[in-house]
Amino acid sequence: MMIEVDFNSDEALYLQLRNQIILGIATAQFREGDSLPSVRQLAEVVGINMHTVNKAYAVLKQEGYVKVDRRRGAVIAVDVDKLRTASELKKELRVILARGCCKNITREEMHALIDEIYEEYGGLE
Repeated sequence: MMIEVDFNSDEALYLQLRNQIILGIATAQFREGDSLPSVRQLAEVVGINMHTVNKAYAVLKQEGYVKVDRRRGAVIAVDVDKLRTASELKKELRVILARGCCKNITREEMHALIDEIYEEYGGLE
């Protein structure tokens, strides 16, 4: 997976990295047990400070997407705590759905958007 950042974005660079890695996991570009590039390697390739990459990896670890192995560095290790994740997603979705309601997006339109995006990550069950 090619990781790129938008230096003109209002979104913090470490969050852009975090989000791209999460998208990579969702689209199976990164799989359980895969090693991510070292902090130094990724910083060099992307053209950012090592501390920024380190912060992104720390957030991913805290959120349960990676674990740190002394020999292999940051390794994809998706957290199996489904209930905690569902609770966190519910909080985030509240705001997203409220934004949609304010802009008169119907329930059906919102469901269609969710289905469209979900299909990108492996299809509907």
